[in-house]
Amino acid sequence: MSRDARGGLLRRHRDFRLLWCGETAGRFGSSVTAVALPLIAVADLHASTFQIGLLSAAAWVPWLVIGLPVGAWVDRLPRRPIMLASAAASLLLLAAVPVAAWLGALSIGLLLVVALLVGTAGVFFQTAYTAYLPGLVGPADQAEGNAKLHGSGSAAQLAGLGSGGLIAQAAGAANGMFANAVTFLVSLVCLSRIRYREDPVPPRERALGREVVQGLRLIAGDVWLRTFVLHGSLCNMVLMAYQAIQIVFLVERAHLSEGAIGTVLGLAGAGGIVGAAVARRTAAAIGTARAMLLFQLGLPTLALLIPLTGPGAGVACYVVGAGAVAAGVVAGNILRATFQQGYVPADLRGRVSASGAFLNYGTIPVGALAGGALATAFGVGPAMWLATAAVPVAATTLLLSPLPRLRDLPDRPALRLTADAAGIPATSAH
Repeated sequence: MSRDARGGLLRRHRDFRLLWCGETAGRFGSSVTAVALPLIAVADLHASTFQIGLLSAAAWVPWLVIGLPVGAWVDRLPRRPIMLASAAASLLLLAAVPVAAWLGALSIGLLLVVALLVGTAGVFFQTAYTAYLPGLVGPADQAEGNAKLHGSGSAAQLAGLGSGGLIAQAAGAANGMFANAVTFLVSLVCLSRIRYREDPVPPRERALGREVVQGLRLIAGDVWLRTFVLHGSLCNMVLMAYQAIQIVFLVERAHLSEGAIGTVLGLAGAGGIVGAAVARRTAAAIGTARAMLLFQLGLPTLALLIPLTGPGAGVACYVVGAGAVAAGVVAGNILRATFQQGYVPADLRGRVSASGAFLNYGTIPVGALAGGALATAFGVGPAMWLATAAVPVAATTLLLSPLPRLRDLPDRPALRLTADAAGIPATSAH
């Protein structure tokens, strides 16, 4: 019987369905955490804006510290046990927050440790599940599997942002973390029921350092990879600068309750769904290069509406501004991922992906610290103006590339150039 006759992948593939449920639950929990931890710091501990910035940075520091080697470690070990251990660690760490509150031991230091360790578990989980999928489903199903995982992940992230404040308002900021911990329990149960087992990983030469250097040289030696990584690194830094202080900003400027903050963040996050829906059609109509400029340079200028946010109807400035940024980021990510899959030779994708993630995510904690420092030095309002003004400025790096002169991005790489840049024989890049 054909795959079409048997229905979609979720219907006919039990193990993929369990992986999908586990990943979706984990993504929802991570999004709730991103809202809940700052709310605990503000509502229960009266944290300063710089401490809020530190808290946001702590969740992303692991990508900077271990992002590169984790990819190689995951390739040397079975992936499912790594995912199980990551989900279990997140469950215990998040459940420890309300327990500490009951015992009177809750502190900013504890929240920083929890954020750092949950972020570390997330690095291992995300890297492992991405590598696990190709073995779980056949090559013909991988495109559908990726689409479903990314689609449900975006929806879960949106739902988590929207419900994080509501959960905190209903149960209390600290007690609400129990509901968050339950999402990782769901993930743990789903992953533990997967029947598929990977083949043993054969021993291979330990060449972690060489592979890391090759990936970095690939990016540095190719104008397109270099452009997109530089753009992504700068944009992630400035985006996190305003996102690190957005909850304090919404409390002070718009006088929103915890539940209302979750709703506003969810509405703004819906811009990402709009961006995903229009990305491919826009690229087909005007060209992939022009669409990239529209989404990554045009829409981010609306970030300047965010500092105009005020009480009542003034909240619409935040929703429109942040929603436009989210639409541009998601649509641009889709176009860039599609470009990279066709542009980078198959035997170089792992190194390019790991090095790109390290460089892109590594600037996020820097941005979070910068946002907190700006708010401490100048106040939340001026800091929001500075951070959001930097969003379109960072995107102007695309104007320094060949992008403005083209209608479409290239669909095949300069193989010899990328191979030479990495110090790899040109015959291996094909």
